[in-house]
Order: sequence, then C-alpha cells, then structure tokens
Amino acid sequence: MSRLDFEPGLIRAIEAAALPLAGRMEDYAPLLEAARGKRYVMLGEATHGTREFYRVRAEITERLIDEAGFDAVAVEADWPDAYRVNRFVMQQGTDADASASLGSFERFPRWMWRNREVKRFVEWLHAFNSTPRLRERAGFYGLDLYSLSSSVHAVIGYLERMDPAAARRARQRYGCLWHFMEEPQSYGYATQYGLADSCEADIVLQLRELLQSRQAYLQRDGYVAEDEYFCAAQNAKVVKGAEEYYRALYRGRPNTWNLRDEHMFGTLEAIAGHLGMRLGRPARIVVWAHNSHVGNAAATDMGERGETNIGQLARERHGADALLVGFSTCRGRVTAAPDWDMPAEIKAIREPWAGSYEEVFHHVNHKAFLLDLRQPSAAVDMLTEPRLQRAIGVIYRPGTERHSHYFRSRLPEQFDFLLHYDETEAVTAIDPGIQPRFGELDETYPRGL
Repeated sequence: MSRLDFEPGLIRAIEAAALPLAGRMEDYAPLLEAARGKRYVMLGEATHGTREFYRVRAEITERLIDEAGFDAVAVEADWPDAYRVNRFVMQQGTDADASASLGSFERFPRWMWRNREVKRFVEWLHAFNSTPRLRERAGFYGLDLYSLSSSVHAVIGYLERMDPAAARRARQRYGCLWHFMEEPQSYGYATQYGLADSCEADIVLQLRELLQSRQAYLQRDGYVAEDEYFCAAQNAKVVKGAEEYYRALYRGRPNTWNLRDEHMFGTLEAIAGHLGMRLGRPARIVVWAHNSHVGNAAATDMGERGETNIGQLARERHGADALLVGFSTCRGRVTAAPDWDMPAEIKAIREPWAGSYEEVFHHVNHKAFLLDLRQPSAAVDMLTEPRLQRAIGVIYRPGTERHSHYFRSRLPEQFDFLLHYDETEAVTAIDPGIQPRFGELDETYPRGL
C-alpha cells in the first residue's frame, strides 16, 4: 500500500500542518514560544526506554531553563531518589559526579533514570547552576510515591538532627509498618483481610506534627534549612500516600491509579508553592513523565474508566497555563523488560496496529515532525476522531500488544503539541544490572507506566 492509498486526505492534511524536525533546536521554536510564561510544561514519552524521547526532553528543558527562566524539573520518580540528584545539581551533598548522584535509583527499572541521556542532563544542570547569575538555581525533584521505606527513614533522620524527642515519636508511630518494610504490598493484603490494623491514623498524626513544627525547625539561617524541612515534609507525605496506595492495591483500579496521579499532582503543586514563596512569583516547572500521565486523561479510555492523571488535573486547575506535550514513535527498538524484575532487553517495536495514530504518522512524508494541535486545521479536525494510541512502559509484551499497550484517545484534546519520530533507538543504561532495594515496590508498579 502506498502512503497516499492510506487515508490520503488525512495524510495530506498532516503534511500541511506539520513542521519537519531536522535535529536543529530552531525546529522546536513554536513549542518553546508557546511554553514561555506557562506554569507547567509537561513533556511526555510513548515509552520508558526510547533514547530520542529522553534526549529531546532534555534539550527542550535546557532551553526552557536557560532562556525562559524555568525553575525546576519534576520527574516520574520517587522523591528521595530524585532529591539526591537535586542536592548534587544545587552544589550540595557529597556526590562527586552526576553518575554518583543517580546512585539511589537502585530498583527495577534502573535504566529509566540511570541512563546516558539523564546523566548528560544532570551534568548540564549541575554546570548551569554553578555559573554565577542573577537568578535562582534550577532544581530536580521526584513526584512518585513508592519509596515507603526510604521516606520513613528520611523523616526519622531529619528529626534526629532537629528534634530527637520528635524522632522517637516518629519511630513509634511508624512502628506498625516495620513488619511490612520489605514487602509493602503485603501491608495492603493484611489490612484488607483483617490480618493487621491500619497504620493510617499514626501516619497522619506524624505528618500533622511535622507540619505544625515548621516554624520551630526553620530557625536555622538560609534557604537550605527551608529546603531540608520541605524535603522531610514531602517524605512524610510520601509515607501517607504510599500507605493509602498499598491499602488500595487490593481494591483494584481506578483506585490505585488515581491515588498515584493525585499524589504526583499534589507533589507538583507543593514544589511550585515552595519555590514560589522563595521567588516571589509563580514557579515555572518542566514535568517529565509518560504520555499516560501528562496527556489529558479525559480525552482517552482512561477517563471513561474513571481514571485521571496529572495532565488532566493540571488542565482543570490551571487551564492554558499547563502545556501538554506528547511523543510518538512507529518502529525501531526500545529498552524494556519482559516482566517485573527481569533484566532489561533491547526489544524490537512491532509494526503499529492498523488504524492507530502511529500507523497514520508512519505514512506522513516526514521521518520526524512537530504538530501544533492547538491551531485549527484540517489535520486537527480529522485527528479528533478517536484512534488507538500505543503506550509502552518498563514492560513490553509484543505477543499481547493490542491488549497490553494500546488505548483509545482523541489526540488534539489529549495534547497541545505532538512530536513524532518514526524510527527510534533504545535508551542505553549506565549500568544495566538490577539491585533489589527491600521495602519498596518497583517503580511504575503494577501497570508499568
């Protein structure tokens, strides 16, 4: 079948509206211009293991930080792991280099953050922040909630430095979780079936006490003390969110999905509030997460199932102040695992499903292109028809691809911009081995996104 035998009117319309991408930063000019002054710019990815997605997100983010005054990057990663990177890029902490600062990303899937593209971006951010300038340094933060054990220990560690008596109370309140630290999902099972009491009340009490103690703990001079308190408070919120998440695991979807994305959006808002107080203006933050998190869920099958995500929540609360950017690929290779906790593999991406957005874009006469979905055009009108869209997470199961990796969406309602790369390569891990960290579920559990 020739490309113009395949929905020729739609193909011509997309070619008329699309901006070809030739690997130059000026190719992204419409997106960069649209991002200026936005509160959030959310950069997605169609897979968790594609080199081009990581590289382009980093390049766009560097421009937004350097030229448009963006203040931070918030990523689909656990708070304590990302905060170690934040200390490094802020010229704090003890890590000697970017690779060391990524060392807390120990659990499956390590390649999602311990890869060459992220390492290069962290190096850039560290160097950018080391240059004297008339502006605040740009930070690096995590949004996710799987770090139950690490966050418990981080809260207690902070309190041991600031208030030993409060640390003893925290240790006692978190004590009901100790038996479940190595397998936190078993906590959900035990509470669901009456085998253990819920820890919710003690965890909420601990969070409330920490929040009420803010002024007492901020007597130290300088914003570093404020940052360390904020980090501890966010870890306490992670413990609360994780405890609720694990209890909800046995109640099924959309419970856990919504809890996770609502937690991530709440963390994003907290980061914005914390930075905004220091800056004296609304903070501007770039978000890196999967398309399924940053695209407007109301425009997809997810919304029909009662699921929301950070893109939808940002759109509902901030309207046009949130810019949602999706990424797409048709074929090539991807880093992914065949199942949980299995070694990463370089996998061939199957040909796209018939009638999917990916198949449509493959017939466009551009190997890579940028599509502004905000601008009225024949292409936007025709792409509004619901179609299948592919989503590959840290797990890729080509044998059940239609069931495992596709959902329906209305693309112009889901994203403001789309960047399509027809053929892509797998991201390269810094060190592909997997080290278990007891007490925390793997990132993106259980759906892989």
